[in-house]
This record gives sequence, structure tokens and C-alpha cells, in this order.
Amino acid sequence: MMIIVTTMMMHKPHLFTIGAYGFAADSFFAALQQAHVDTFCDIRRRRGVRGAEYAFANSQRLQQRLAALGIHYIYRQELAPSIAIRHAQYAVDAQQKVTKRQRTELSSAFVDAYTAECLQRLDAQQLLTEFPADARNIAFFCVERDPAACHRSLLVAYLANALDLAVTHLTPSQ
Repeated sequence: MMIIVTTMMMHKPHLFTIGAYGFAADSFFAALQQAHVDTFCDIRRRRGVRGAEYAFANSQRLQQRLAALGIHYIYRQELAPSIAIRHAQYAVDAQQKVTKRQRTELSSAFVDAYTAECLQRLDAQQLLTEFPADARNIAFFCVERDPAACHRSLLVAYLANALDLAVTHLTPSQ
């Protein structure tokens, strides 16, 4: 007889979201530490950010600083919106005459497409079992300042609803 053992979290983790825009490096990492984040999930398609003020969010520097703070780093590109979904949002942004950094909410077309392409295929419980067993405070990261302007808010809302988890959005104004 074969016994299969699966590592399951014995507690409910707390979910956080955080973006890079609006933070300075010190305040970004301080926000993670104040929230006691122990696991950091990068859900960007590309792991670079333009602008010297956001160099801290470029993949290698980010991973090095998180490691120094004792925070697990996980990259999940499949949770990023496809290029087609992003371009659809850019078209709406252009119609509304806002830049990506000025956006305060996602279009309904983006929400519908991201839900269909990513969330409807996602097994929330399975995703959490793929994180370290000791993950208690998990931050989902992309670049937008406002959670409502980023797919990370859609993802954590889905996870929170499916698994009855609490969510806190870390923003530069906190």
C-alpha cells in the first residue's frame, strides 16, 4: 500500500497586495516588514520596472533584498494577464487619456478576460499548497499603485472568496 503525504497549511494565511508605484525602496520593504509578510508572490509578466526610482522592484534586486529580510520569493507568471488582455486595457486607457501609472481601476473588458483566462482555471486551494508550509502572510505583487487598477486585486479577491481569507492592500498612503 502506498501512502501519499501532502503538505497542507494548518492555518489560514492572510493575503496582502502591494505595488511598486508610489513607494520608495525603503518604504516598500518597511511596509512588507510591518505587515509581517513572509512570502512574496511576484505575478508580473515582465519582472522589470522602468525608472531609476523603481530599480528596487527589478527582479534580481528585489529577490536579493527579500532574501536578506527572510521573505520567501515566488514567481508565478501564469497569474499575470496575457499580452492581449494588457493591450485591451491599454486601449481603454488611451480612450480615457490616462497612463498606466494614472489608472485607478480596470476596465470591465480586462476583468472579464482575466477572469476567463486565469481565475476560472485556477484551483485556489492548490495554489496555496504550492507555497511554503510556513507561509502565514502572503503578499501578491505587481507594479500599479492602486490595487483596483491591477490584476492582483482580482486574484486576491478570488482567493479570499474561495478560501475565506482576509485581505489587506498595502499602499504608499499607509
